Amino acid sequence: MTATAPRPGASPIRRPFTAAALAAALVSLVFGLILAGAGPASAHAALTGSDPQDGAVVATAPKEVTLTFSEAIAVGDGSIRVLDPSSKRADTGVEPKDLSDGSTVRYGVELLPGLPDGTYTVAWQAISADSHPISGAFTFSIGAPSETTVALPSDEVGGGPVGVVYGIARYVAYAGFTLLVGGAAFVLGCWPRGASVRPMQRLVVRGWVTLTAATLVMLLLRNPYTGSGKFADAFDLDGLQAVLDTKPGAALVSRLLLLGAAALFIAVLFGTYARREDAVEKKDLTFGLAVGGGVVAAGIAATWAMSEHASTGIQAGIAMPVDVLHLLAVAAWLGGLVSLLVALYRTPDIGSEAVRRFSRVAFGSVLVLAATGIYQSWRQVGSWSALTGTRYGQLLILKVALIAVLLAVAWFSRRWTGRLTDTAVPASVEPEAVTEPDAEVADGVDPERAAQLARQQAVLTATKKKRIRDADPERSGLRRSVLAEAAIAVVLLAVTTVLTSTEPGRTEVEAKGASSSAPAPAAGPVNLSMPFDTGGQNGKGTVRIDIDPGRTGSNEMHVWVDGSDGKPMDVPELKVALTLEAQEIGPLPVVPDRLAEGHWSASGVQIPMAGEWKVDVTVRTSDIDQVTIDKNVKIG
Repeated sequence: MTATAPRPGASPIRRPFTAAALAAALVSLVFGLILAGAGPASAHAALTGSDPQDGAVVATAPKEVTLTFSEAIAVGDGSIRVLDPSSKRADTGVEPKDLSDGSTVRYGVELLPGLPDGTYTVAWQAISADSHPISGAFTFSIGAPSETTVALPSDEVGGGPVGVVYGIARYVAYAGFTLLVGGAAFVLGCWPRGASVRPMQRLVVRGWVTLTAATLVMLLLRNPYTGSGKFADAFDLDGLQAVLDTKPGAALVSRLLLLGAAALFIAVLFGTYARREDAVEKKDLTFGLAVGGGVVAAGIAATWAMSEHASTGIQAGIAMPVDVLHLLAVAAWLGGLVSLLVALYRTPDIGSEAVRRFSRVAFGSVLVLAATGIYQSWRQVGSWSALTGTRYGQLLILKVALIAVLLAVAWFSRRWTGRLTDTAVPASVEPEAVTEPDAEVADGVDPERAAQLARQQAVLTATKKKRIRDADPERSGLRRSVLAEAAIAVVLLAVTTVLTSTEPGRTEVEAKGASSSAPAPAAGPVNLSMPFDTGGQNGKGTVRIDIDPGRTGSNEMHVWVDGSDGKPMDVPELKVALTLEAQEIGPLPVVPDRLAEGHWSASGVQIPMAGEWKVDVTVRTSDIDQVTIDKNVKIG
């Protein structure tokens, strides 16, 4: 194979790192944009109904307020709060009651007796079974709507600076796991001699440190992430104890314990294993490390599977082991890819056989990813409408597209791998014999100086060998191709991280369907008050309307007209019309009969369906002075 010599003054070692740094900066920018657009983490569980419903007007105060969710949730004191118009607690303040029945997840709180009329606010906050915090609020009215002074937080739970840092820690944890597991698998399965190579050691150790640090950050931030949103609460011991009692907290603690076992594995891999010379003993140790390391890696992957999307929803017993396989395949492929990149750029000694071994490992990982990914996609999406019409589905499409691009680039890498050979190193650059320091002492040479000369000679020899290998066009082409793969892999990992914190498409569609098919709210009279001014003499006044029982079907309507002095006011003409603009129904005319001075009534007023109805009232105070006023109201 012809080798092209580098140009005089060129730096074949430094230039690839400039490209790598640029790629890393671009990838970081892309991830930052993805994370910035993600917002607070959407959760698996969603509110599918309530009693009373949002915006309902009830005639009398209910004894309790109940909320129904699409998936299991964890609640505590204050998870559901009912506030009166003056922002005071209207519930008893005890922990919500679990009213779940079968697959229906429902919680309720009792209300104080004798609540006055007005608008009440229901604020709720809980933790979904897949570890993500959820929150929301809605209002209902007793008797008639009123003004309310309740001010709810503008930020959703799980958002704000704490949510951003927690999201970054999630990404960093995935990245650390990928480097730790993928790097160790690359050394054991593809390049055993890499166990004694310093850059490979640093890569795996940094993966362990990164995953450990990210896990500690997530454990400390778990309480403020699901609660107050304040960094100071990270060191609240009571809050930390509460976190440890939850499934996500137990998963994070388990991960830390398993990382302790991983530290022992790393010590053996880069210590005893790297120094072992006997082929038979090294083979036995390789088998033992592979089994032990595989168990630890699977355990760490299970800490995600048992606390996130795989642990809830349909077929959870199958989904969790599938998720573990998926994570291990990702680590073996992407982590091994980064390890290969480090070996190609930082070490001159990796041979073609190690590259071909990784090519086979990567191919097997892709097959596992395809099988597990198809199952996960079906489980979390479930329909074409959810795939194209939900944020989860759109992110999944983006992930598949990135994988397709990654596979296309990997195809070029396989072509370079097939053409790769081990470049022979001329004898002129082989390490020269270095005289032992003790032998040189007799000739008057300083032992320290002899050791320094030996180190310089070793560096020069390694540099010459690397230059010859870098001049190999197949090896250079492979390095560029693997660098492109690694850059795409980082973006893919960022999208995957956002995907794991997004509400699955199947759940979102089911929640919307449950909300749209929910039963009508409890009947309650509708009360309206609308001022008018016809512009003529004595043309100002107020129209008051009552619609009872304020639901679909037959209703009774009463209309009162008061003058500007507050006394009943007779007018020559009064007409009412109802319009449901969202469904293009109406206007439905209502002609009330005069019962007394300033009082009109109409019975049998038919309201065909529930919704936001516009009530138009036409008032004529003289032959030429007339005005039409309107107001929207929820009925049914």
